[in-house]
Amino acid sequence: MSEKNEGLKRTLKTRHLNMIAIGGAIGTGLFVTSGASISGAGPGGALVAYSLIGIMVYFLMTSLGEMATFMPVSGSFETYATRFVDPALGFALGWNYWYNWAITVACELVAGAIVMKFWFPDVPGVIWSAMFLVILFVLNIISARMYGEAEFWFAGIKVVTIGIFLVVGVLMIFGILGGNAPGFHNWKIEDAPFSGGFAAIFSIAMIAGFSFQGTELVGIAAGESEDPEKNVPKAINTVFWRILIFYIGALTIIGFILPYTDPNLLKAGTDNMAMSPFTLIFERAGFAAAAAVMNAVILTSVLSCGNSGLYAASRMLYAMANEGKAPKFLAKVNKRGVPMNCLYFTTAVSILAFLGYLVGENTVYLWLVNASGMAGFIAWLGIAVSHYRFRKAYVLQGKDLKDLKYKSKLFPLGPIIAFVLCTIVILGQDYKDLLAGNFIGALPAYVGFIVFLVFYIAYKVVRKTKIVDLTHADFSTDYKAE
Repeated sequence: MSEKNEGLKRTLKTRHLNMIAIGGAIGTGLFVTSGASISGAGPGGALVAYSLIGIMVYFLMTSLGEMATFMPVSGSFETYATRFVDPALGFALGWNYWYNWAITVACELVAGAIVMKFWFPDVPGVIWSAMFLVILFVLNIISARMYGEAEFWFAGIKVVTIGIFLVVGVLMIFGILGGNAPGFHNWKIEDAPFSGGFAAIFSIAMIAGFSFQGTELVGIAAGESEDPEKNVPKAINTVFWRILIFYIGALTIIGFILPYTDPNLLKAGTDNMAMSPFTLIFERAGFAAAAAVMNAVILTSVLSCGNSGLYAASRMLYAMANEGKAPKFLAKVNKRGVPMNCLYFTTAVSILAFLGYLVGENTVYLWLVNASGMAGFIAWLGIAVSHYRFRKAYVLQGKDLKDLKYKSKLFPLGPIIAFVLCTIVILGQDYKDLLAGNFIGALPAYVGFIVFLVFYIAYKVVRKTKIVDLTHADFSTDYKAE
């Protein structure tokens, strides 16, 4: 049997899928920038923004769950877009998503070096970045099972930390820890709870969207799930609510304990862990080592994101190679079911992006980061469109909806709501500059969308693709339930 024909191995269990989705969605967006969100829109505004995006993500997850349960492939929404919308859309979605994660790995190498300065300020950051890259590469090179196991423990540390934070926070709100009970005092100061009005909520909604990105990893991982018909629906049903509780719970506690006018909330950043709202609240509760502990937790978040980045990018590249949308040599896998050439290629691009940052070309690096940041929203847009047409094609071809092992909620309203909200967020990335006619100033915010359009138009022109006829859409899958 050739290397290519051996294919990927279905070795990921339910617990792996659960933690892959949780690990992808919970990171520095919650631990660090949640403070800036409350500072920008007030405690009530932040909750409204995250709740709205949470509703959108719920519909996207159920849409993805329906397709991934029926057709569990590593190409995920790239394959679904190719089969049910337009091969050009699949091509553009796939390459944008690969690029997004390849650049994200570089970003995490930078973040990891910054985190380590907390303990080792005199050690050159490049040493830590190189060490972390080796660790992440080894975790991915062994097997998908090893990636899943590493992600299980990385995400587990984050979940335990948030759980402790929620308990400590509730005790502080009732005055059992950290002094007097704050009550609703912080919700009444100045113009709280909605500081900045609708514009501020909209701005925070975009930040919330970036924070939730990564939940779609469960669709990629479905291609290597042990029993996707059982494991994918279970992950979809449980993971979203856990993530929402973590985010809404944490934001509520931060809003009660810390005034949104606290200047420390604006100072929170990857290079200033001491200003994380989690750190501030743990310190108020009397936990002296809060900064060091949160620094360690954020380091696991960095490693978790980088780990997922290498996995997701390599699997998307492998799927595209099998569909003729990437060079054929990328379709080879080793005897452990790992697409090694995809892993090498992705790692090489991540290193190049990291070197761009290292040599001081910050302008180039920031453009790369901005371009990758939009890719997550574009992927979500692709999921909504693909699911709408997937279900239409399913019915048109006379298939019985009762045969679907998992059905999304509120179809067709769900994907329509997700599509509309996602479109608003994409177009509103820098709406102020657009309304002011400053198109050059707005360009960095939209460069990712421009790259996507270039991929889409180029493939469509060269291959002369057409919108898929739903009566002939391809529902075939190589997965056979036992």
